[in-house]
Amino acid sequence: MNWLSKRIWIELITGSRKTSNFCWACIHFLGSLGFLLVGTSSYLGKFFFPQRIVMSFCVIAGLFISSYLWCTISWNVGRGYDRFDRKNGIVCIFRWGFLGLNRCIFLQFIMRDIQSIRIEVKEGHFSRRVLYMEIRGWGAIPLTRTNENLTPR
Repeated sequence: MNWLSKRIWIELITGSRKTSNFCWACIHFLGSLGFLLVGTSSYLGKFFFPQRIVMSFCVIAGLFISSYLWCTISWNVGRGYDRFDRKNGIVCIFRWGFLGLNRCIFLQFIMRDIQSIRIEVKEGHFSRRVLYMEIRGWGAIPLTRTNENLTPR
């Protein structure tokens, strides 16, 4: 959802609360629980030491990955907005990050400092399309996610 007037344009950026992230978090959590069940049954049923070590490692790794994904989803990392104010000539970029000192990422600069807008397109199996804004003294700042459509609305 975007908001547009004659002087201000606000583009809302969705964060990590996407269907694919929910699916991957569930898959990792359920997979690690399945490995925990197999490892426990191996421990109780017959003594086969190397299988328990591998299963325990897979369970721990799967639980760490799924907990990372669930934390990213619950904190909604990456959500924010881009605000372009023509009247005052100011661009504001706001994003939510991980917990800590830099939880809120807020960049504000003058429109005259914008040097260029660049689109990076990589085709292939893992295609990627990113819209960058080059700013004097800041470098390139990504504006869109890789899975968004770059056609005008």
